[in-house]
Amino acid sequence: MEPAAPVGPARAAAIKLSEAMGAVLQDPRRQRRLVLVIVCVALFLDNMLYMVIVPIVPDYIAHMHKAGRPSPNTEVTTLQPSTPATGSANKGNTSESPKTATESEDVKIGVLFASKAILQLLVNPLSGPFIDRMSYDVPLLIGLGVLFASTVLFAFAEDYATLFAARSLQGLGSAFADTSGIAMIADKYPEEPERSRALGVALAFISFGSLVAPPFGGFLYQFAGKHVPFLVLAAVSLFDALLLLVVAKPFSAVTRARANLPVGTPIHRLMLDPYIAVVAGALTTCNIPLAFLEPTIATWMEHTMAASEWERGMAWLPAFVPHVLGVYLTVRLAARYPHLQWLYGALGLAVIGASSCVVPACRSFAPLVVSLCGLCFGIALVDTALLPTLAFLVDVRHVSVYGSVYAIADISYSVAYALGPIVAGHIVHSLGFAQLSLGMGLANLLYAPVLLLLRNVGLLRRSRSERDVLLDEPPQGLYDAVRLRERPVSDPDGAPRSPSGPFDECEDVYNNYYARS
Repeated sequence: MEPAAPVGPARAAAIKLSEAMGAVLQDPRRQRRLVLVIVCVALFLDNMLYMVIVPIVPDYIAHMHKAGRPSPNTEVTTLQPSTPATGSANKGNTSESPKTATESEDVKIGVLFASKAILQLLVNPLSGPFIDRMSYDVPLLIGLGVLFASTVLFAFAEDYATLFAARSLQGLGSAFADTSGIAMIADKYPEEPERSRALGVALAFISFGSLVAPPFGGFLYQFAGKHVPFLVLAAVSLFDALLLLVVAKPFSAVTRARANLPVGTPIHRLMLDPYIAVVAGALTTCNIPLAFLEPTIATWMEHTMAASEWERGMAWLPAFVPHVLGVYLTVRLAARYPHLQWLYGALGLAVIGASSCVVPACRSFAPLVVSLCGLCFGIALVDTALLPTLAFLVDVRHVSVYGSVYAIADISYSVAYALGPIVAGHIVHSLGFAQLSLGMGLANLLYAPVLLLLRNVGLLRRSRSERDVLLDEPPQGLYDAVRLRERPVSDPDGAPRSPSGPFDECEDVYNNYYARS
């Protein structure tokens, strides 16, 4: 018998790496941490791609416009990474703005920026139920694949139609990747405070991707060319998809054997739930100032405080620190006082409203940065408090399947970001930047008391954490298909009852509709 051939160092290293990876995947705690990393990278990538075009596309479209108008006397103004018409906020000499060339480009840029959110808004009502049926790994893989295709298409786009197709394709990928990623986190971390902490980490990656993308894209665009930033992001998306295949094994026989998944509550029924409707309204309201200020504030800074290009590009970057601080603070408070999630959200709306109202009064760079930091701090409070609340509401009032409810959250964000690049510029034209900021601030201040309707949500208890539960049927497949009930409260005569809530008067109507459907 011949002796075994010696194993080469490369093969030995590969074997050790495979064994180490297998050991990691055998530990459920480490496996869900890997899943959290995969989802955070996907969210980071999506927001990088969303914002990396900010310093690239306006200049690129201007060059394309110049190439189509070869007259030497035609001067095309390179736009800032904002979508409203330049000069709209000029308070006295609007007649000097070169409207003929720039307005056409502004419309193109506004539609291009909004196309992602518009398609995402249209696809989410379909992607949510699809995620509920297919679990979370396959839709996340589909989303990463679509984002990869969109990024490559951006890299080699040579005309506006291709840019528009790439941006719209990104919206399709985001509808699957974002929704399934957040839903996967909610499913992998079913208990508090781990769920709030994991969702907080995901929100921090979203914020980091949005804020670091413009400097990243602008630097590589200037020194390495248009292709490089997109090819880097495409490589990241491909790596993340491969990591998902290794960790989740979405097409393995064991994974596909989970055929008896519980049927999630239809998305239209979730939309009729008054508590979920209040949370969705808060998510839309808190993101409107950010969505409307991003495309308008650069032009306003140029005309109000003569801000340089560097200041206009860096105005949002310091806001990353208070955003992470807001996430950390909310997670810590929620761990100690979980029944006050509504209060943290209401406080965040109040901070957003006050910061938005202060923005028009700023006449120098430093006060403006402080106002924008307050804005992002408030958004962190609202998102970190209310995203876990959506999963909790599904646990206690519906079936613990999270695709559709986080599709509703994604719809809430998409409404704000679909309107921002198109509507904000027209509002500034007709009413002015100050009126826009004050209106958005007032909307947030008025919505903050509405979250009082959620004050009794903390009294609800999920039955999976109790022994005396009532099961509709035995838990099946990937999810626990259990019926959840409220913590009993005693009447004056000693009879148990459920805690009262602000929607008691409409609860019978809702339940009757639910039963008939």
